[in-house]
Amino acid sequence: MFEIFTQLADWLTYTVMNLTSESKVGDAVHFFIKDVTKIYALLVVMIYFIALLRASLNVERVRDFLTGKNRGVGYLLGSGFGAITPFCSCSSIPVFLGFTSAGIPLGITMSFLLTSPLINEVAVLLLLSLLGWKFTLLYVVIGMTVGILGGLFLDAIKAERWLRSFAAKALANGQKQINQSAINHTCSQMAFSERHTFAKDETVEIFGRVWKWVIIGVGLGAALHGFVPDGWIEQHLGDGQWWSVPAAVLLGIPLYSNATGVIPVMESLIVNGLPIGTTLAFCMSTVAASFPEFILLKQVMQWRLLATVFLMLLVSFTIVGWVFNAFSSFFMR
Repeated sequence: MFEIFTQLADWLTYTVMNLTSESKVGDAVHFFIKDVTKIYALLVVMIYFIALLRASLNVERVRDFLTGKNRGVGYLLGSGFGAITPFCSCSSIPVFLGFTSAGIPLGITMSFLLTSPLINEVAVLLLLSLLGWKFTLLYVVIGMTVGILGGLFLDAIKAERWLRSFAAKALANGQKQINQSAINHTCSQMAFSERHTFAKDETVEIFGRVWKWVIIGVGLGAALHGFVPDGWIEQHLGDGQWWSVPAAVLLGIPLYSNATGVIPVMESLIVNGLPIGTTLAFCMSTVAASFPEFILLKQVMQWRLLATVFLMLLVSFTIVGWVFNAFSSFFMR
């Protein structure tokens, strides 16, 4: 699906810039070009089509189903949608903005955002082939549980008050529109040209807010991507002490990958002797709690909400790592 971005990065890095794939610089530049172009394309496409959908749908029925007495189902659906969408943490943000603008409660939106980078169908297939069905099933269950409980907790503390002003305003406007049937009726009767104009304007506005942060966030990940010495992680965290799990979580924060890209790393670390729980904690932190993602999230969240999500993820991944280390003989085939 994203092969075109890999090919573009190959051409620019190895042909135009004449760098080699074996060099640290070449690896970092290739990573940067591939991810920036992919995220930009996803930003434009996802913001546009979600805005187009919002202008076409009767959002009231969707919101009513996801809130109120069905809120628990909403968390499950948000997490489930995150599990089946092939987005990394950074490219999930356009969908987050679309959900917020549509008036979907923040907890349900966060259930999606927390789950999406951890699970996708390619990662599941790779895990099945590399580590077996038990590990894969537990990985999926844990990834969705993190999303569901995270969304539930954020709604319980009314975390929407800690959104940035434009995101909070978009959420309030979306919920106001949903509660006014006359407006919903008008939106459903909009001509395609009007829906296109609405979607185009929203795409330009949101992309204008976040494009530079994509460069900063992915640039940070790329700068660190190829420069961790081979074998360093296994050498320092491979003895299985209790502190190695939180240490692995902290070590994964400066790095950046997606669920598909991190699976081969996961296999390599386990094969080289890193305990399974420590490996999982490190990889989940790299995918869902990295600096590049939080640099982007800072554009839609105030510091208090960002710190809350960050600490929630770190605690969750640490607990997951300890549990997997304790029962590692069961999870591996």
